[in-house]
Amino acid sequence: MKIMSINAGSSSLKFSLFDMSQSTCIASGYFERVTLPNSFYTIKFNGEKIKEEVDMPTHKVAVEVLLERLISLHIIDSLEEIGGIGHRLAHGMDKYKKSVLITDEVIQDLKSYIPLAPLHLPAHILGIEVMKEILPNVPMVGVFDTAFHQTMDQTRYIYPVPYEWYTKYGVRKYGFHGTSYCYISKQIPRLLGKQEYKAIICHLGSGGSIALVENGKCLDTTMGFTPLVGIMMGTRSGDIDPSIVPYMMGQTGKSMDEIMNDLNKNSGFLGLSGKSSDFRDIYEGVKANDEKCILAFHKYVDTVVKYIAQYYVEAAGVDTIIFTAGLGENAVAAREAIIEKLGCLGIYLDHEANQVTGEEICISSADSKVSIYVVPTNEELMIAQDTLEIIGG
Repeated sequence: MKIMSINAGSSSLKFSLFDMSQSTCIASGYFERVTLPNSFYTIKFNGEKIKEEVDMPTHKVAVEVLLERLISLHIIDSLEEIGGIGHRLAHGMDKYKKSVLITDEVIQDLKSYIPLAPLHLPAHILGIEVMKEILPNVPMVGVFDTAFHQTMDQTRYIYPVPYEWYTKYGVRKYGFHGTSYCYISKQIPRLLGKQEYKAIICHLGSGGSIALVENGKCLDTTMGFTPLVGIMMGTRSGDIDPSIVPYMMGQTGKSMDEIMNDLNKNSGFLGLSGKSSDFRDIYEGVKANDEKCILAFHKYVDTVVKYIAQYYVEAAGVDTIIFTAGLGENAVAAREAIIEKLGCLGIYLDHEANQVTGEEICISSADSKVSIYVVPTNEELMIAQDTLEIIGG
């Protein structure tokens, strides 16, 4: 059976098509600038890469182009080969603790959750509705970024605010990147050679978070009510004193929305360096002795180390630390700087092994009390696997 994983953005559409008989990706692509001028797509298959500019005024047109290209490029012979579609969904509140078959009730719930994820859910809902219109007979599954974290104990997910904020308005820690954490958690028993474990998983990318996981269940994670908090990120601030928001509103005359936009899109690496949100650019600046890039690098390392150390103590030790996602898988210097600060816990790096990028590898030294791994994540495959399990392929 062939399963498609979909991640719809406000002006984009990302897809992967899997042959689930071997869990192999047979095609993937990214449709960019949808609804905007100069829209284009990129599709990869059979070692080839096709890029073409095409007018895509709506997401429906983008999906129509995608499906037509799958056939014209002989990736599939007919649309009947697509047995299921899995959609990445940003938020399921605490109702959705696992992936589910998408029904009208699910869609209505998602619409009611839009205030919790206003930047993502409208696009995700649109992706569902377009696919439902074009492929009405293909079952669709919703895979929630928040689902993995629903195993947290209340002491971990509750905030010390008036309790009715939680009961009436749903204010609590939800956590994100759950699909990635779920995928990595399934790899850990194979890596460690045992089913029972405690792990700290560092999903470090443009957006980033860290989770404490025991035997496949989340105990705690750094992102909260929204993806803004936790570690410093590419453009997000991570943890700050909330009183900064009204203070800066008064100082600058900016609205609440404008300040929140600054915290979400103009902070982190971009805010501190004044140059870029991309770690690769930051590290080039470090090597060029750029003071702001050096500051951004060290601030980032400190925020990651803080949470690793906190979770290590809370768990009374862990078996492994995993680095994953774009930065975690490829930023050799960041991993080295992070692990170097954990030496007081008996956690040590094999510097030669750490030179590898984008591959699964153990990078801890022989005398390290904790094994350290780099494990490439595969959220798209995880979505496809959940979809196949639920539709019963």
